[in-house]
Parts: sequence; C-alpha cells; structure tokens
Amino acid sequence: MERHHWMRWRKTILWLTTLVIIGTVVWRGGPTYWTVAWVIVSTLFQLVFAMLFMIIQFVALFWFLARGRTYWILPGETGSSWDDYRGNPEIVENAKRIVTLLKGVKEFKEMGGEAVRGLLLCGPPGTGKSYLAQVIANEAQVPFAYASAPSFQNMFFGVGNLKVMRIYKKARKLANVYGACIIFIDEVDAIGMSRQAGGGGGGLFGMGSGLLNELLLQMDPPNIDGSKIAKLLRSLGLRKKKAERPAVLTVAATNLPDVLDPALLRPGRFDRKIWVDAPDYDGRIDVFNYYLQKVKRDSSFTPDRAALDTIGYSPAQIKHIVNESVVIAHQRGAELATYEDFRDAMETYEWGLKQPLRSMSDDEKRNVAYHEAGHAVAQYLLKPHDRVWKVTIIRRGGALGLAATKPTTERYNRSDSEILAGIQVCLAARAVEEEFLGKKLNGVTSDLKHATLLAGAYLGLVGMGDELFSWQVLGSRAEGLRALRPKINNLLKDQMLQVKKLVLDHTSFVHSIAGALLEKGDLTGEEIEDIYVGLYGHTRPEPPVVKVGEYKTLTENAHITKSDTMTGE
Repeated sequence: MERHHWMRWRKTILWLTTLVIIGTVVWRGGPTYWTVAWVIVSTLFQLVFAMLFMIIQFVALFWFLARGRTYWILPGETGSSWDDYRGNPEIVENAKRIVTLLKGVKEFKEMGGEAVRGLLLCGPPGTGKSYLAQVIANEAQVPFAYASAPSFQNMFFGVGNLKVMRIYKKARKLANVYGACIIFIDEVDAIGMSRQAGGGGGGLFGMGSGLLNELLLQMDPPNIDGSKIAKLLRSLGLRKKKAERPAVLTVAATNLPDVLDPALLRPGRFDRKIWVDAPDYDGRIDVFNYYLQKVKRDSSFTPDRAALDTIGYSPAQIKHIVNESVVIAHQRGAELATYEDFRDAMETYEWGLKQPLRSMSDDEKRNVAYHEAGHAVAQYLLKPHDRVWKVTIIRRGGALGLAATKPTTERYNRSDSEILAGIQVCLAARAVEEEFLGKKLNGVTSDLKHATLLAGAYLGLVGMGDELFSWQVLGSRAEGLRALRPKINNLLKDQMLQVKKLVLDHTSFVHSIAGALLEKGDLTGEEIEDIYVGLYGHTRPEPPVVKVGEYKTLTENAHITKSDTMTGE
C-alpha cells in the first residue's frame, strides 16, 4: 500500500517539475517564445475543443439510444395486494415467502443468510406473472421497475448493455434507501436465450451474447461500494469495512423457460422458479367472484356456472369475457348482464363475430346443416365427459358452421376409447354427407386433419395400437405420420365404418338436428338434448366403448336406410 502511494506521488512531482521547467523557459525567452507558446496552446485548445464536441455528440447520441423504456413504481403507487391476486393460492403462499425475506433483509443477513436475487415466473400468457411481481413489490413496500426484455436490444452493440447497467445502478441506489428493490423483466427469453443456440441478443454492428453477459454480471456482481464517498474513503485507505451488496431482486417472466441459458438459471441468479398456470375450477370461481362483484348482473350469471364453461381460461381471459358481457348487455339496453350475454361474449371471443351469408343457396345451407348435424350426433352420443355447447350454420370467422363442446369437468388424461371417439366425431360429418346426402363435400379439411393427428397420436405417440413405437424419436411429427401412414389410414377407415353405423342407427336424430338448424340457424346443447328426449323418450344413454376393428362392413339394413334417407325426408 505504501509503495502504491509513493508511485502515485512520484508521478505527480515529475509532472509538476516538467511544467515549472517549461514555464521558466517560456518566461525567460521573451516575446518570441510567448508567441510560439500561445500558438501551441491555441492549437491544442482547438483540438481539445473539437474532440470534446465530438465526444459530447456521441455521448448525447448514446444517452438518447440508451434510455430504457422502464417504468419505475414507488411503494404503494399501484395499491395491488394479495386480495387482488386470485386463482392460484399456492403461488400466493410462495410469493409471501419472498415478501417476508424482502421485508427483513437486515435481520436475515444478521442470521448469516443472503437475500434472494432472482425469481423466474414461467407460464402461458395472461396468467398474471407481471401482476404477481407488482403485488410482491407493493406488499414488501419496495420500489418496482417494469421493463420489457426486447426494449434492451439495440442495433448498436453496447447500447443494450448501457440500458441494463443503468437500470441496475438505479435499483441499487433505491435499494439503499428502501432496503430492497425489484426489477421485473418481461419476456426475458428475448435476451436470455441459450448462447449455444445462438441467442443472447446483440446488434447490427456487433452480433453476439454481450447483452446476456451483461445481464448475468448485473444479477450477480462482486461486492462493491457504489457511493462516491465510499470509493474516496477506500482509495485513501480510510475504509476497511467490506462492501455490501444491495438487495435487488430480479423477477423475470417467460413463456419459454426451456430456451433460457443455463448460466441464467443457476442459483445466485434465478434462485427460484414458479410455474404460473391457468387456474383450476376452484381458482376460476375465485377469479369470477372477484370480477363479478364489480358488475351488475342477474341471478343466472353465477361464478360456478361461468367457471364450468371456462376450463383452461386464464385470469386475463376471464376479465375480458366478463367485461365483454357487460358491453353486450349495455348495447342491448339492459341494466343487468345475464348468462346469455356471457355466452355471447364467449362465442364471439372463441369463434369470431356472426357473419351470415345471406346469399347462400338453400342447397348449400342444407349441406352445412347435415355436416354439422353429423358432428353434433357423434358428440352427443360418444363423448360422455363433454356436453354439446353450440351447433350453428351461421358463419363465424372462416367457418361456415361449427359444432362445439365444453367439458363437464376438468380432466387431465384420456383413454384409448375416448381418443377413438374423438376420431369418430371428426369423421361423422363425412359419414353423414355420404349416407344422407349421397355426396362428398370439401368442408371436411380441418376434420380430416384433426382425425389424422388423433390417429397418429393413438398409434405412434401414446402406444395404444399394436406397437409401442413413438414418432418422437424421429425428430418431427411429419416424419412419424409418414412412417405410420398405412396404419393410420386403416384406423381411420375402420372408425369411419363405425361412425357410419352410429349415424344410420340414429337417422331421426340426424334429420331433426339438421331441420332445426335450417329453421333457427343456432342450437344450444340444451336444445339438442330436448330433441333427443322428444325422439327416444329418455336422456342420453351410456355411450358404447369404442374399439378398433369392431365393425368391418356395413350391414345390409344400413344400406337400405341410406337409400331411404337420400332425400333427407
């Protein structure tokens, strides 16, 4: 240390001696020396001024480019609390532990622990990942920075690094004031992709993983004193205490956790990972209770009923549907939103607006009606775990008609019989076209595609055929389907024969649904069930267990039924 100080003072003495000698020579040299010295000084001043002007231009340019689109939220500004985060109570319990650590950083360090540095939130869009980070910051009463990972990227190499450095520098300053600070980075996979896969950000004039490397460094930096006073005292040897790291928690969200770089996921950076998924039935009831208490509605629009219809919905989707229900009710001049408004909002969200084709001929309408009647009959008779939701021949989006179902309960696995039943539902429209209309129509494109995928999965993915071969080892689904094409085609033909027999055994049911569709345009699941009860005098029977190869040929009576029903009368 003493040698280091002596070297610094020796350089200072040498510079001062040199300046004194030059000044003495110029002073004693008279006016000629003064003129030469003035010219040299003037020239140097102009060069320095030009260099400073260029530096200021570059600094101004990089300062403008390096301004990150970051929103800084101080404690209590949003007012979001645990009561506002609904649908996933287990996630709330995990998040409360983080808040406990943030509130007691000092006490936790005194116990010998280190504050959590990173929390990774994974899950599909709309499940409340960014909102959870806001709640954590508000409950912990610490500042919160909201930034999008793509906003760090820039065409000039190094500008993105400056953005990351600035946001973490400010976060450490705020952490020293409030005790901790949270930085939330949305869509972190945009800059955090694995470097082996060619990710990590970069720019037009410097491609590479520099932005990711900067993020890695800022998340887990060495212990340093950021204040100028601390740096001055340490340089003079007056500060012996080791530097302390401010408690900055990085919370990041992504839909693609598998593509992130391993260095980003190691302990010390993202210490914890929480999967934020769509809520289950009880969670959806909780979310609906939260949003429905804010709107005016009648007694038919209940959280339990709505939660059953929205299996797989995220909280963001539920919020949107509830709001759309109120919009629809307001547009029709009602003071209360009803369950029918909720159904209309869901149908518009899932399928698009109603766009009737008024110029469609009666023959084409009849074709579409029988096509959708085939789907509806197979859905009603073969899928006990689903309920028919809506059958329509009114155009929505790109579909001339559709037959949709909703699960009766949440289910997480399917049997071989259920997959085969799904194949038959896809093929039922073509079966009705052939047996009831005597022709084949081009509206089965998506039906055949879905049936082929189901058959391929049945045989080559879940091992329900006569082999345990899995197409996943081939690297792509297309190669697997190509390898299994003969067996898939045989399975589809076999299921087609079975569903043809099904629709021919329920000829009156098919005709009644098609006729009602031609008359009304839309049918609900309740109306489908009323038609069945009116024809057969009882509700839907227990569906048959669908198997492979149960029917090889159509019976003679089935062909007679075909000829009798060609006209659809």
